[in-house]
Amino acid sequence: MATEKTTSKKAKKASRKLKAGDLTLDLDKREVLKQGVHKHLTFKESALLEILMRNNGEVLTRKRLMKEVWDTDYLGDTRTLDVHIRWLRVKVEDMPSQPELIRTVRGVGYRFEAPKKRARRKR
Repeated sequence: MATEKTTSKKAKKASRKLKAGDLTLDLDKREVLKQGVHKHLTFKESALLEILMRNNGEVLTRKRLMKEVWDTDYLGDTRTLDVHIRWLRVKVEDMPSQPELIRTVRGVGYRFEAPKKRARRKR
């Protein structure tokens, strides 16, 4: 009697994850893992963190972020981007009011800065 192996396409597909230091973004689960703590992200938070992490070290303009995450060119007096950045900082920064990962570039936009690996000293 032959048994048929059935596995879903989802199970076969490797999970999509981005890593930077002790921060891991799971794009499939829409959650971030930092220092062993899982935090759920909204769809927009996940999309925003993904674009920031994929462009590590690069300054992303407000216009580009609004276009890629919200599919709009509108930059009027909306504070949508700033509010979502704040929510992300609360979830990923050790001290959200003094961010080290998601940096503001005044008058331009935001930059994600992955933590630098510390060099080990030889004894």
